[in-house]
Amino acid sequence: MPSFIRRAEEYFDFASLQTDWRTEILAGFTTFMTMAYIVFVNPSILHETGMPLAAVTAATCLSAAFGSLCMGLFARYPIALAPGMGLNAYFTYSVVKGMGVPWQTALGAVFLSGVAFLILTAVGLRQLIVAAIPHELYAAVAAGVGLFIALIGFRESGIIVPNPATTVALGNMRDPQTLLALFGLLTMAVLLAWGARAAILIGIVATSLLAFVTGQLKWAPQPYSLSDISATAFQLDIKGAAGIGLLEIVFVFLFVDLFDNVGTLVAVGKKAGLFDGAHRIPRINRILYADASATVVGSLTGTSTVVSYIESAAGVAAGGRSGVTAIVVGLLFLVAMVVAPLAGVLPTAATAPALIIVGSLMMTTVKEIAWDDTLVSIPAFLTMLAIPLTFSIANGLAFGFTAYTLMHVLRGRFREVNWMVYVLTALFVIRFYYLGKGG
Repeated sequence: MPSFIRRAEEYFDFASLQTDWRTEILAGFTTFMTMAYIVFVNPSILHETGMPLAAVTAATCLSAAFGSLCMGLFARYPIALAPGMGLNAYFTYSVVKGMGVPWQTALGAVFLSGVAFLILTAVGLRQLIVAAIPHELYAAVAAGVGLFIALIGFRESGIIVPNPATTVALGNMRDPQTLLALFGLLTMAVLLAWGARAAILIGIVATSLLAFVTGQLKWAPQPYSLSDISATAFQLDIKGAAGIGLLEIVFVFLFVDLFDNVGTLVAVGKKAGLFDGAHRIPRINRILYADASATVVGSLTGTSTVVSYIESAAGVAAGGRSGVTAIVVGLLFLVAMVVAPLAGVLPTAATAPALIIVGSLMMTTVKEIAWDDTLVSIPAFLTMLAIPLTFSIANGLAFGFTAYTLMHVLRGRFREVNWMVYVLTALFVIRFYYLGKGG
């Protein structure tokens, strides 16, 4: 065995993890297959802000490659990264389209949140926040974001439509695009039921092919070069994002990214047996640095917040235990960066079902909520519903944290609330006042 391979095996701790190159490489392919849909879905969502599709596609692949390679090489964990679902929806529908913020300024807010992550990690505050957040509210945020994503998917597919009397109503079930979306939804659901790890990706491709065959998609590939990324790379407006009116946006990017990554680390770490005897995550600082760096790079190239992907659990289930799994994912995203943009614009009928399916997968966290304890169940419920119904993750976080703190105080159990939660609640109350004053 060549000495450099032996040294690599020692660096990635193959012996104690009881793994090998074949297992790690196959696990990397498995993880990539389960999350490759982001190459199509993320650009489709961000394109609605006016960002060039080819540039966002390239930025998606490049940021995912950087984040995954950084996680694998530096942190040595089998966790892949890519632009996060939910945060890309918040970026597009709440910040850019809802608030009228230019996408360049929104990218500046993502950059600032990434820098803030680096600073918080360096001084240890990020770890302190992780320890302070009520676990039930994390679970509620994840589920609320899942409902938010699913709502967008239902709307984009035409399954539900606006109605002045009832707010929403059932759409036209005979509309060709809606029928296509239903086909995609059923295809993905059945494939998932059969255990297909690439169910979402296969569903997107199958629906797109059906749209092309039935004449609902005119495939017109356009010339592409890697230089197209220049349309979004380094176009961010940091100065504009630093304005006081956008601080809440930076906070939401920062806060939700924190929840996403903590949940992924716990879920993947437990499945892979990566916790130490004291139930701590070894090298957690390296994990947090890798994640924060990926978000900064993503904003510079032209995409929303980069997060750890829960789909990494698929690779772990296939045997992945070391950073080699994440490295393989990163290399595959580099290949996708060259190939994916040639596909052109995918029909909404193909990507909307993916949003619904991903939303459903994010709902699994509700089982972690103690529904028989009203001190946590009511704040969790308010969080879950406020996110989709107000079309804002920030509002859901604000309702949940405020209710959690006030209920504990008024019940006389204020000592059970961590001081950091009081700080966060105060910030949310100030935000409510600010929004009311602005209205």
